Amino acid sequence: MRNDARHTIHTVSELAKLSGTSVRTLHHYDAIGLLKPATVGENGYRYYGRGELMRLQQILVHREFGVALRDIPALLDAQGSDRLAALREQRARLEETADRYRRLAQTIDRTIAELEGRTTIMDKQLFEGFSPQLESDYEAWLIDRYGEPAARDRLARGAEVFAAMSDAQKTDWMAEAIAMRDDFASTMARGTASDDPSLDPLLKRHHAWVVRTTGTPATADAYTALGRLNVDNLEFRAMYDAAQPGLAQWMAEAMASFARRALI
Repeated sequence: MRNDARHTIHTVSELAKLSGTSVRTLHHYDAIGLLKPATVGENGYRYYGRGELMRLQQILVHREFGVALRDIPALLDAQGSDRLAALREQRARLEETADRYRRLAQTIDRTIAELEGRTTIMDKQLFEGFSPQLESDYEAWLIDRYGEPAARDRLARGAEVFAAMSDAQKTDWMAEAIAMRDDFASTMARGTASDDPSLDPLLKRHHAWVVRTTGTPATADAYTALGRLNVDNLEFRAMYDAAQPGLAQWMAEAMASFARRALI
């Protein structure tokens, strides 16, 4: 029996709705040659077929893994000869990530239990589920943004701040991070717009936490860029979106808006 899905043509607005992306994003992908429509009608409308849908899926998979747009074309070309093997590799990576998130959720549950006085956990258990790659990605981001010497200085300061904490302070630090994430999530769930000035007290608290954590001033540009990093990096985004779907993006917009209002 013929699979009609293979022969369906979608307009750009239909594809945006189907994939959860925006029309603006699809227009941008067209402009940079990342995802061209199958045809463009005389009316200027873009039309996408099955091949374009499959390519968009792969683009979004790479974005989920935090791959920069500029690097995706080369990856798609490399996959072209063996797409099935590439998909199997991606699925394996997702399984590995899902397992790490399960362990991270258990770590957070144990920490909550200790804070509520129900148990005491071992020091090593405080850090189960965290990914060394996450730290590597953050380091690479710092180097890309600030240059090698300045990035190394910022990393060193952050390491000094963390090393100076007692075990109790580290537990409190993690608890504060979780509490702020949950406060952001509940605020978003109430329908608060990301650019609403009523968010300023929570954002001031978060900004102060970032400054304490890094041991460096979080300028408007740096605070905005950190919000984008939380979206672009798969694991950072998942940690936020686990509390509220779309939270990482909403927070990035809120941080950028706060930076324009209060940090410039």
